[in-house]
Order: sequence, then structure tokens, then C-alpha cells
Amino acid sequence: MTQQETDRIFEMNWEDRTPFEAIAFQFGLTEQDVIALMCSELKRSSFHLWRKRLNNGISKKHVHKRNTGINRFKSK
Repeated sequence: MTQQETDRIFEMNWEDRTPFEAIAFQFGLTEQDVIALMCSELKRSSFHLWRKRLNNGISKKHVHKRNTGINRFKSK
């Protein structure tokens, strides 16, 4: 994986509305792969902040949590 791809994955992960399924579609990484990548690349405190945001109920990182009217991964 190139540095540019890794950077894009990080951008997508910090964006609460980008689902893990979009990352899997574009980069072939499962949710567990993404979590492992974030854990290995981020400082411990940054990783914990990200996980806290992910699990707080506001994040829409899973397609089933999104509004059913949204059926695309990227804007037009």
C-alpha cells in the first residue's frame, strides 16, 4: 500500500460519514484491517480518541446506521 493510499484511508476514517464498506470497496480492507492499521499508525491517545468517536453512537461508519436515502460512497 502506498503512502498516498494510507493517507486517504486515514482521511476516510476520520470522516464520520464514510462507512467501512466504502473503504472495503475502494481498498479491499475489512473493518478489522482498518482498525489494525489505525492502531499501528496512530499515537495511542489518537487511536483511543478515534475509537471513542467511532463507538459513541454518532458515527455512521456502518452502512446500516446511515439514512436509507444515502446509497452512494462518494459525491457526484
